[in-house]
Amino acid sequence: MNIYPHERIAVFIDGSNLYAAARALNLDIDYRRLRAHFAAQGRLVRAFYYTAIMEDTEYSPLRPLVDWLDYNGYMMVTKPTKRFTDAQGREKIKGNMDIELAIDAMEMAEHLDHIVIFSGDGDFRSLVEAVQRKGVRVTVVSTIRTQPSMIADELRRQADVFLDLEELREHICREGPPRPRREPGERYPRRDEDDGDDEGPLDPADIL
Repeated sequence: MNIYPHERIAVFIDGSNLYAAARALNLDIDYRRLRAHFAAQGRLVRAFYYTAIMEDTEYSPLRPLVDWLDYNGYMMVTKPTKRFTDAQGREKIKGNMDIELAIDAMEMAEHLDHIVIFSGDGDFRSLVEAVQRKGVRVTVVSTIRTQPSMIADELRRQADVFLDLEELREHICREGPPRPRREPGERYPRRDEDDGDDEGPLDPADIL
């Protein structure tokens, strides 16, 4: 994986972007295994997860995941989504977390040797270049095995290492048979102990 045992590592997960890539590859991510995998590669300093949450509804399908991650070693960065109407009169949901992720990565850079970013968003190219100038190596995790590719070409070229999400399947996915797919809008009862591997019926990839 090109991470050295002595390196101080931080993982930055763009929640909606990772969800979209994992869904496209039919990956059932186990976030406990994901964190443990990177902790085994070097000295894991922090694992961040970024997501916007709809707070103007009775039930937020992301809340069980957020709570589980918060209690299981992840630093959660969240903010409320905002609704707006576009020029065609269609209602959209806005909850971009790029700025929050970029600020945290820049602030952490001086304490790290290697940053791992789970996102294919081309907007992060400038961030990758900036932390590289501070002497930090950057691995970007996304996928090119979909049509179209889930990672922007400029981001892939800027990264020191590009790691296809498919290559991590055996290390970060749920062991055993996959869960049945939930239909959009379908609500399942919350379990007493959620294992943090499901974004729920709201499709986070639809949050702009």
